[in-house]
Amino acid sequence: MQNSVEGYGDMREALRELCGRFPAEYHRRHDEKATYPKEFIDALTSAGWLAAMIPEEFGGSGLGLTEATIVMEEINRSGANAGHCHGQMYNMSTLLRHGSDEQKKRYLPEIATGALRLQSMGVTEPSTGTDTTKLKTTAVRTGDRYVVNGQKVWISRIQHSDLMILLARTTPLDQVKRKSDGLSIFLVNLHDAIGHGLTVKPIRNMVNHETNELFFDNLEIPAENLIGEEGRGFRYILDGLNAERTLIAAECIGDGYWFIEKVTNYSKERIVFDRPIGQNQGVQFPIARAYVNVEAANLMRYEACRRFDAHQDCGAQANMAKLLAADASWEAANACIQFHGGFGFAAEYDVERKFRETRLYQVAPISTNLILSYVAEHILGLPRSF
Repeated sequence: MQNSVEGYGDMREALRELCGRFPAEYHRRHDEKATYPKEFIDALTSAGWLAAMIPEEFGGSGLGLTEATIVMEEINRSGANAGHCHGQMYNMSTLLRHGSDEQKKRYLPEIATGALRLQSMGVTEPSTGTDTTKLKTTAVRTGDRYVVNGQKVWISRIQHSDLMILLARTTPLDQVKRKSDGLSIFLVNLHDAIGHGLTVKPIRNMVNHETNELFFDNLEIPAENLIGEEGRGFRYILDGLNAERTLIAAECIGDGYWFIEKVTNYSKERIVFDRPIGQNQGVQFPIARAYVNVEAANLMRYEACRRFDAHQDCGAQANMAKLLAADASWEAANACIQFHGGFGFAAEYDVERKFRETRLYQVAPISTNLILSYVAEHILGLPRSF
């Protein structure tokens, strides 16, 4: 089964060959044991796929978000979970677009080779959630260092990262004209930070997705680790968030195609009442509807990528792509598990694992309801609801 706007044939073929070296049993085993698929991520890194967006002068491929989303799509379409590595793609956007030349020269070559891993972004907090401008973590300048205090939650891949992008308030909220002002971005060396002002508490969850709660207690960060200008961090982080939402849209699209192919093949082979269940329109229509919606989401994904790569405003397209793709993959997941019947709940079929993985994206990195609020207020001009 090919999607109508697939393109990039050679790239997809190479990705499928690499992903094919890691069969379903490999990913199932890591899911069962809640372990990290290091060999798989190392293979992607060695082949240069996770450095797709890093410019060639720094050892990367110099590609755009479009190509990066194809990497994420193909990982999920193979039956794997790009959630183990997607952070490097969107976290790099912040460093690439707003880091100094010195920061880029220092970090990007080692990120490209895999010697350094930039898989984590510290934004979300327990008491503010997606109300980012009200975050309470502070960074106070003291000489040539910033001292950080506060708390973050749902921060992924800390145990498999060397660096983290951190958003903290450097000017108190009551001292800024706009609540989006006074936030700054820092690059945190996790090896220096953990145990020296940063405490990490893992959060067990329904998906094998390593995530954590972070506690900052007078963590010192060198002032040279500030990215861009102090106080402009909220604007900078939006680039990373738009890339994140578009990349995750592509992951959901990959999931959607995986579910559709899985249930289509099963429906052709599963005989009940002397006929394949796929002969029944009650089975055909939900699968066909899911496919139509995945294809439509795919088009919005490419539009978000086009605008991002052209340095155009893409907030609306990134949000809509994420919503459409998350809904489409969830629709496909429900059809897949429904028509597998009891076998859909058996781990050996991998449907229940992928079902759990794609359900996450109804909630993260931004819930579908908040995207609808964004569209209502910022695109349709309806009154602000909160």
